[in-house]
Amino acid sequence: MPLTDWGWQITPEELSAWLVEDTGHWLVVDKPPFVVCHPSKHGPWSSLIGACREYCGLERLHMPFRLDRETSGVVVLAKDAETGSRMQRAVERRHVHKTYLAILTGELREVADVDAPLGPHPGSKVVMRRAVVAEGQPARTRFTPLAAGGGYTLARVETATGRLHQVRVHAAHLGHALAGDKIYGPDESLFLEFVEKGFSERLAACLPLRRHALHCAEVVFDPSPWWSEGLRFCAPLAADLAEFCRDVMRIDFTTGATL
Repeated sequence: MPLTDWGWQITPEELSAWLVEDTGHWLVVDKPPFVVCHPSKHGPWSSLIGACREYCGLERLHMPFRLDRETSGVVVLAKDAETGSRMQRAVERRHVHKTYLAILTGELREVADVDAPLGPHPGSKVVMRRAVVAEGQPARTRFTPLAAGGGYTLARVETATGRLHQVRVHAAHLGHALAGDKIYGPDESLFLEFVEKGFSERLAACLPLRRHALHCAEVVFDPSPWWSEGLRFCAPLAADLAEFCRDVMRIDFTTGATL
């Protein structure tokens, strides 16, 4: 993506390379990190949905769920209103299941099921920050360690609910925040500094990655009258996280074997 004075500009050639599946009813994309999902003020090619609209030649696409700017992996876009409505209903009825791969700080030694409600963080200077709070919305996440090394854990993460920042908050609640997380990692002031100055020397010294280590690896729609066998879309671990596994954790992420 060409670097501009405001961020990244997607090119048609790149978008074509990100495609996982392209049918008459939906488009599935393996979103790289640092690509925003929703429209921005910098034109259609500055966001995933804008670029996909241009690519498909459609005035409107429907996105039943999105990923954070720094999260990579599977994003599904419906090409027509009927398919978009069906997919949205599936999400709302919890008939869609997402599996993530995450790199956690520290070594998680056994499966951890987190059932802890989420809501706004009381007193945080970061408006979007969430926390485990008694009066929050129900949220459940399972973390399954796959391999560990170098003080980090590669984990499979399955969410039973879809709350804002759910994986990131529950990981931090466990004491194993995502590697590279500017909000839920070592100090939320890192995020405030990032907003003001970009990725500064202090951020580079405090964080092992330029982004939080979260990748949406699989999205599954349950069988329904419209897709009788269900739908399953996958994306391999993003290159920067695979490199971190290899160079820092010294593991082969495809097998979990130590290098």
